[in-house]
Amino acid sequence: MASKNKPTVVVIIPTYNEADTIGDMITHLFTKIFPTIKDYQMHLLVVDDTSPDGTYKIVKSHQKKYQNLHLLTNPKKAGIGYAYIVGFKHAMTKLKADFIVEFDGDFQHPPKMIPQMLEQATQGFDVVIGSRKIKGGSNPKGWGFKRVMFSELGGLVARFILFFPGKNFLKVTDPTTGLRLTRVKGFLDQVDFDHFYSLEFSYKLQLLYQLISLKPKFKELPLQFGLREKGESKIKGSTLVDSLRTAFLTRINDPATKKFLKFAIVGFTGFVVNSLGLEFFRRSGLADSLSASFTAYTSTPGLSLLANPNSWSGGLGAELAIISNFILNNFWTFSSDRITNPFKFLYKFLQFNLTSFGAVIIQFIAIGLATLAFGDTTLVRQLALVLSIGFLILPYNWLMYNLVIWRK
Repeated sequence: MASKNKPTVVVIIPTYNEADTIGDMITHLFTKIFPTIKDYQMHLLVVDDTSPDGTYKIVKSHQKKYQNLHLLTNPKKAGIGYAYIVGFKHAMTKLKADFIVEFDGDFQHPPKMIPQMLEQATQGFDVVIGSRKIKGGSNPKGWGFKRVMFSELGGLVARFILFFPGKNFLKVTDPTTGLRLTRVKGFLDQVDFDHFYSLEFSYKLQLLYQLISLKPKFKELPLQFGLREKGESKIKGSTLVDSLRTAFLTRINDPATKKFLKFAIVGFTGFVVNSLGLEFFRRSGLADSLSASFTAYTSTPGLSLLANPNSWSGGLGAELAIISNFILNNFWTFSSDRITNPFKFLYKFLQFNLTSFGAVIIQFIAIGLATLAFGDTTLVRQLALVLSIGFLILPYNWLMYNLVIWRK
């Protein structure tokens, strides 16, 4: 059904009890908006949950007039997310869409934005969304406090969970927006539509996260969101909770997040090993034996750390943690890239020790200086250990692990 020369754009509108507006929207799009778009083959796909008010019947009546108007009906109300997913699949497989636009049927999304978004697609942007949060965008002035709070607070929290830290936190200002254009090839066709955490409004969060993870060329346009005059809002009382749940599940189940959580668990295990090792070596006499070889430097600035048994205890404790971290990270955190060949394992272990030697030096110096300044006590050693690991060693190790040891 696609034109041989023009990319196909499918505008998807999910409906439920929108008989008062859907006819006007269809007529407006096919007579006022689509004719102004010359470089794309425009289609409109309405997905209706068999509305009791007969919305789908109105769409059918308009199909006699507009060839590129399509209708899908779900036998029961299954949620806006489900309607969109059904629409996405149909648009990609049956209509051979090159771009898909998610749109409302009640004029809250200004139809004039469709050509504006397609202009951005022509310029090479893969994902374009309408944002209420950038200059020129706005929420309706007639919204009540509850709706404004959902939009502002829910959007901010979802944005923080999904896109912080990282440059995408600054890039995505309105993650709960319902107006979006997306390129199919390389983006929508890579999405797993069969495993969404919600089939309601918050499906948009999971979909946006997956799309941004594919590193599209991304653009926001200012959206002046209109006030609904007829029909029912798709926002429910449970939408905020559902959105936060979806954002959390999306983030926690992301492979990169899982890897980082494993890294954190291994790091905590390494900390326990380090902490116990620090006290063991300080009390076993081994650290005293090593420091005794450097008593001549006791009064020498800088080198006096060599004569401090606490420094050696810190260094040896760090080495125990390095051994623990290497084994656990190799067989668990980075299991998909695990090293099993004995010779390569030994080589990587030596390489790991070399790259982690900075952590040994950091701990050697930090614990040595702390005990010289504040006393040779367990409390001083353990506080120095926590601070050095938290602010210096963890960032250093994460960088080395990804760039050197388990680099693909």
